[in-house]
Amino acid sequence: QVQLVESGGGLVQAGAPLRLSCAASGSIFSIEVMGWYPQAPGKQRELVAIINRGGGMNSADFVKGRFTMSRDNAKNSVELEINTLKPEDTAVYYCNAAGVRLHLFARASEYWGQGTQVTVSS
Repeated sequence: QVQLVESGGGLVQAGAPLRLSCAASGSIFSIEVMGWYPQAPGKQRELVAIINRGGGMNSADFVKGRFTMSRDNAKNSVELEINTLKPEDTAVYYCNAAGVRLHLFARASEYWGQGTQVTVSS
């Protein structure tokens, strides 16, 4: 069983930075892509940023220039730091792991964390 455990959410002031962490646990052989997807009230879940095993990243336009992301393949973990938070960044942030294999020839699966609330006050 694979579980994603998120941490780092909370109430922060606009302009402050925030770091989110996610670690996948279980008998995991490899994870292709890890990323973060916020979901604001009444809106669909959307991409913030993803990172693949080689370190290549893709991100949404609304965070370009104000985020950093890192990944530890050995620990199956990913961190996202968003600088200069804005009230519109308020959302539940979900960690995602895609292309998860439990052994070399296993079919790839996808997993989601339970989400961590980020509230940005103006």
